[in-house]
Amino acid sequence: MIDQPVLEHGSSRPGRWLRRNRTTIALAIAIVEGVLLVFGAINRPLAIVFAVGIIVIYLWFGRRLRPSIPHDIAWIAAVSQALVALIPLLLFVVTAVAVVGVAILAVVALIVLFSRR
Repeated sequence: MIDQPVLEHGSSRPGRWLRRNRTTIALAIAIVEGVLLVFGAINRPLAIVFAVGIIVIYLWFGRRLRPSIPHDIAWIAAVSQALVALIPLLLFVVTAVAVVGVAILAVVALIVLFSRR
């Protein structure tokens, strides 16, 4: 038995390509925007406000669109902005872990230094 992919009714070749690659596209956009955000090329508060706005617009309008190219574009925008909104949280967690790690190393160093007396 030959396994043929099922074509969605009313879908086009670009629409199917976009649907198949939308996660990769959203991740690529989020990575590029995240790098710009981390290095200060984009204002953090403005990026967060923009991300929240895009997500709200998607939840309000984008989910009502029938599955098509505009729906996939709205999904890509919302997911990429949701990932970008998580970057400040990720930076906070990484910074906190680094500070805790340095504090543990300092305590171990003090223990080693005082135990030699």
